[in-house]
Amino acid sequence: MAISPFFFAKVPPIHFGTEKIEQLPSLLKSVKAHNVLVVTGGTSLEHSGNWSAIQSLLEQNQINFERISYSGEPTTPDVDKLCQQYRPHQIEAVVGIGGGSVIDLGKALSAMLPHQNSIFDHLEGVGKGIPHSGVKLPYFAIPTTSGTGGEVTKNAVISEVGKNGYKKSLRHDNLIPDGIIIDGNLLTSCPRHITVACGLDAFTQLLEPFLSPTASPLTDAIALSGIEKVAEYFLPACGSEANNPRVREGMAYASLCSGICLANAGLGIVHGLASPVGGLFPIPHGVVCGTLMAMANKVTLEAMRAREPQNPALVKMSRVGKILSTETGKSEHYYADFLIHTLSEWTEQLALPKFSDYGVKARDLETIVEQTSNRNNPIKLTREEIKSILSSRLTGEQPPSG
Repeated sequence: MAISPFFFAKVPPIHFGTEKIEQLPSLLKSVKAHNVLVVTGGTSLEHSGNWSAIQSLLEQNQINFERISYSGEPTTPDVDKLCQQYRPHQIEAVVGIGGGSVIDLGKALSAMLPHQNSIFDHLEGVGKGIPHSGVKLPYFAIPTTSGTGGEVTKNAVISEVGKNGYKKSLRHDNLIPDGIIIDGNLLTSCPRHITVACGLDAFTQLLEPFLSPTASPLTDAIALSGIEKVAEYFLPACGSEANNPRVREGMAYASLCSGICLANAGLGIVHGLASPVGGLFPIPHGVVCGTLMAMANKVTLEAMRAREPQNPALVKMSRVGKILSTETGKSEHYYADFLIHTLSEWTEQLALPKFSDYGVKARDLETIVEQTSNRNNPIKLTREEIKSILSSRLTGEQPPSG
């Protein structure tokens, strides 16, 4: 069978493995950066002792740095304010060390520090529609959570939460980081609730591209490789093996694969919902994806069986269910149902938050649906189907377990 034409985006140089953080100084020196802006998350880096080690590493290599400690998802005002603050400091490179929001903030700062205007001018769908020039500072991404895959993508997600809120991207091919470091020792301090949300975000970003109509054999192979690691390492990372760097690297590998896949095959209904939900309410992106995943896939599976029984994504769902199952010799129907059953069990077992915990009410659902895109979902869902996905996490009902 012939392979259909496809495009595959570039991937940054990847330095993967325990103690790879030691390569940070040489990466900075490779771009002749001696005056660096380091963006980190909240307190976990200090509590683990990792920040002291990184600080010493930079100082020993005569690299001057200034540090931004940032919590929450980056906003337009914060990016603009930080650029105004640090532009006079002759920054030569940016390093982001943290979760997805920190990675995005560092990416946005590297993109906007060389320019005088607001990042809002370049945000898709809400700004002035001005394309970014691609001129940026060198940027190195070092994730400390395993979820967004933002370390390998060309976009930085910027949020404004509220009635007219948005979650939109600054995007350009040149914004792909100049290098990434994934070190298991930096991942073990990630709290359990973040590990849960990020792990399911990564799984969503593997499954949705795998089921996407724009998938290619290459993205399929990468997605399946990542899904195998989720099956092996996700629950251990959330429990007894949380402090094991090898387990954490397994989930980091899955997240890395998810970023590559989403950049090349697109995302489905879960991420179509995550954008308006995250703009209207203060819900972390990983929580949105994690809490919707079981019901979104259940509704998608039922819609394909009812309206498109020959949809190739049905067979793909079965392949994923088979990876998750210990049973052999079962039907494709069984394994597809087992995927939904597993997601439903995880939703209950890991006590994923509900939308009502963040102030979402039934009256808000129409507004969310109005702003939702089916994106690259394997089947176009109706408004009522999309609404049923949302309401299942609003009312407190657990998705059926298959």
